[in-house]
Amino acid sequence: MPIPVPPRAHGRPGRKVAVLGPIPRDHVTTHRGEVFDKYGCVLYTTAALSALLGPQDVVVPVVHVRRRDEQPIKALLGHLRNVDLSMIRSHTDRGDEIDLTYVDQNVRHELQSGFMHPIVPDDVEPVVDADAFVCVPITDYEVPAPTLAYLKAHGTGTVLLDAHGPTVSLTPGGIRARRLWIDRDAWLPDVDILKMNLEEAGCSWFPPPGGDPARIGEPLPREQLPEFAAHCLRRGVKAVCVTLDEDGCALYFSGPDGALQEHLVPRIPVPTVVDTTGCGDSFAAGMAFGHLEFGDFVAAAQYGNAMGAQRASGSDLSVYRDLPRTTTQIRAAYGTVGAA
Repeated sequence: MPIPVPPRAHGRPGRKVAVLGPIPRDHVTTHRGEVFDKYGCVLYTTAALSALLGPQDVVVPVVHVRRRDEQPIKALLGHLRNVDLSMIRSHTDRGDEIDLTYVDQNVRHELQSGFMHPIVPDDVEPVVDADAFVCVPITDYEVPAPTLAYLKAHGTGTVLLDAHGPTVSLTPGGIRARRLWIDRDAWLPDVDILKMNLEEAGCSWFPPPGGDPARIGEPLPREQLPEFAAHCLRRGVKAVCVTLDEDGCALYFSGPDGALQEHLVPRIPVPTVVDTTGCGDSFAAGMAFGHLEFGDFVAAAQYGNAMGAQRASGSDLSVYRDLPRTTTQIRAAYGTVGAA
């Protein structure tokens, strides 16, 4: 049965956003030597979306977890007024567990010892009517291509994919390592918004006959981003967004005349960076919301930057601001919401 949304409020129907991916139990060592355990990924995306959306909307995390983690995770999200917890399920008793050791605030080593059951088409049938699907896998098996194909075939919502998943795999011993997204073109027709960083772009772009072997898998040079983005747009993607750490993000989409549009959206400064774990997941939440709210890719990138900055400023879920305060933050940084 589909998950309902609350009745109309102020003349506008409520919206449903589904978030697909893991809620890993992370053991984090920060670049300052602090050590702590916490849950992550979909937890951050869900909390960020909850802060931006209204009480008439609903966020539905779709995730498999271990039985021992189900109640602690639901307790963390249970106070959020517009989150439906029914699709956080532990019947497989499988979930991600990861050690994250930061070398600096943006670079980390990762070791995975627990493995979530993949999210398959049967898992998403109750949310197939969602207005947006925010897919934030962190390993290649978690949200597979057939699941995206099912969403596109049976739903009408916007599909945002974080390429962190298809560009990371596991080696024996649980070492998380970059992988080349060789089957990229089989995924692209089922993706509306593709979000990634430069390292993931480097694992995704190898133009015929395959590129320079010495460069494949390295961060993609920025001058190659337009060519890579144009390739993705020709295969059905509506927008490509590549995060650039301290430089914000590069955004690509087709203009009214079909020509490639490039926008560099500067970052929103963070006075003190506390913890960057989950910044990408928070960015995905902001970008999905911005597009859902405004139908504008530049606004989407601005909200992505804002939620990523909010996440970096603290260590718990209370860092996320509601829509009015986030919009104020965006106007202070950019002067306007969306393209000037």
